[in-house]
Amino acid sequence: MDFEHLTRVMRRLALEAGDKIMEIYNAPEFEVKSKSDNSPVTEADEAADALISAGLRAEFPDMALVTEEQAASHAQSVSTFLIVDPLDGTKEFVKRRGDFTVNIAYVEDGKPLRGIVYAPAKGRLFYTLPDGRSIEETGPDFDKATPGKQEPISVSVPDNRALMVVASKSHRDQATDDYIGQYAVADLKSAGSSLKFCLVATGEADLYPRLGRTMEWDTAAGDAVLRGAGGQVVRFDDHTPFTYGKAGFENPFFIAYAPGVLLVK
Repeated sequence: MDFEHLTRVMRRLALEAGDKIMEIYNAPEFEVKSKSDNSPVTEADEAADALISAGLRAEFPDMALVTEEQAASHAQSVSTFLIVDPLDGTKEFVKRRGDFTVNIAYVEDGKPLRGIVYAPAKGRLFYTLPDGRSIEETGPDFDKATPGKQEPISVSVPDNRALMVVASKSHRDQATDDYIGQYAVADLKSAGSSLKFCLVATGEADLYPRLGRTMEWDTAAGDAVLRGAGGQVVRFDDHTPFTYGKAGFENPFFIAYAPGVLLVK
């Protein structure tokens, strides 16, 4: 894979999709439908998916593509592929709360090597550089062709006596709270979508546990950004490495964290 080319393409497509999403987000109203699993889908999800999928297929015609909004792509058995969640945090989008993201990632041999997470309503753009290091590009305006100022990001050096924890805004449950309660927590914040990975990647949080159903397109881009900032993602049950290309692209529970966190067994 030509990572220079991949980085340019992912960045451009994420920004273009973000523009399309914000057009719909800022409209007086938009249509919300239900998928087979009763999760919401909007015209913004579909428009962003069409834009990103067409762009990736044009630039990488020989690469397998998995995307949330195309059910046929979920039947593939692949370990190296591009994976897309065109609008992660649809519930946040519908409620106009701003915590939604565009996610594109490249997985190689089960590992998310490169990724981009763009939160258009918040003006935050995180991605991996061609060498694998992660940055946050600062706006407020993002030129499609020319990157702006790129700030290197890195996970925190956590204080296990006073951890900063981030958890899901729409999917918090008692099991998650019970797990978090086993740590000495100084600050607990909620965030939607893959932004939680990015908050750990920038050092704004030390720990993000997820005890709930997620799919690989929900996590791959944020996982890549976190890894490029020195963070780790492991399975919740046995703390073994988190991998991609699983059957049905379904994830087990997981923990994303800065390596200095002493994980509870």
